[in-house]
Amino acid sequence: MNIEYSRSAGTTCKILTKDEELNTAVIKLPSKQIKTISLNCLGTLGLLSNQQFYNRSLIKAGRSRWLGRRPRVRGVAMNPVDHPHGGGEGKSYVGRPSVTKWGLLTKGIPTSRKQK
Repeated sequence: MNIEYSRSAGTTCKILTKDEELNTAVIKLPSKQIKTISLNCLGTLGLLSNQQFYNRSLIKAGRSRWLGRRPRVRGVAMNPVDHPHGGGEGKSYVGRPSVTKWGLLTKGIPTSRKQK
């Protein structure tokens, strides 16, 4: 069974402990998850290249789309039939707590009552 850990650009795994009797090693993955693997497994020492991979700029919206990311549209910019924050003339004030398209609170329940 081939299981590959830490194969993307700039990632690394750390060997935390080795147990010769049980023939196992404990490794720490880039996600901070800890795994136990057999000492019979093959591995490569060192870092994978291109460590600055995650620091690159996408430059244009199209590159973001190539990665499967869809654009985000603000609720205030929508029509009232599409979102509870939508509608109004020009840049309008929302006038209610942040909600989803379906009217559910997005930032938790209010913790204080308004004074009358």
